[in-house]
Amino acid sequence: MPEIDIRYVAKLARIELTEEEVERFGAQLSALLEHVKALGELDVASVAATAQVVESRNVTREDEPRPCLEQGVVLDEAPHRQGPFIRVPRILAE
Repeated sequence: MPEIDIRYVAKLARIELTEEEVERFGAQLSALLEHVKALGELDVASVAATAQVVESRNVTREDEPRPCLEQGVVLDEAPHRQGPFIRVPRILAE
């Protein structure tokens, strides 16, 4: 197995590591790659290809109208409001 240059990988990820972290993460990454190598040696020719191992299905229910809070009550509890709306911090850059 080739030697992994942890400092180079950290530089690519723009992460600053201490010497202790370089040693610890180097050992962890080496162990992980050994596991991947062992998995690569398994005979999976008779195993059907799958996209996921757990069945995926939508869980739906009928829409049922239920009482809700009045707009004024909700707006009174909001930390910031703008007219009849709740004002929230912008999360997308312009």
